Amino acid sequence: MNTPQQIFTEKAMRDMFPPERTDEFFEALFGDASEGSFDISLSFANYDEAAALLTLHLNLHERPGHCLACNLTYGLPEVFSRHPLINIKGIVAEVEKLLGGEVVCENWRLDHTIQKDRSLHCIPLRIQLRPR
Repeated sequence: MNTPQQIFTEKAMRDMFPPERTDEFFEALFGDASEGSFDISLSFANYDEAAALLTLHLNLHERPGHCLACNLTYGLPEVFSRHPLINIKGIVAEVEKLLGGEVVCENWRLDHTIQKDRSLHCIPLRIQLRPR
């Protein structure tokens, strides 16, 4: 059986959340993709086998010449959880496919934004798994 690191590679994460989705999100939000102050990427964070809890991160990378302000990013988990272009439900469905039918993604949640550094904030996506 593959480890989570072997399954949730950088390529798999890019396939689930392609780079162009950031511009599509800001185009829908502001009418102009260049108005966005960050780029969004998806990454594997960890897997807690005992709790059957998979954590991915939606990484918010500050764009050059913009400010990634905390007050801007702290409300995003609520927005991202419902926004059709971010499509968290679609990401969770793709996770289930990558896991090859061995488990079910029972539920998911977006946790509070974490400030990693001044130009990088992360929104944890926690996915509860259970055997099929």
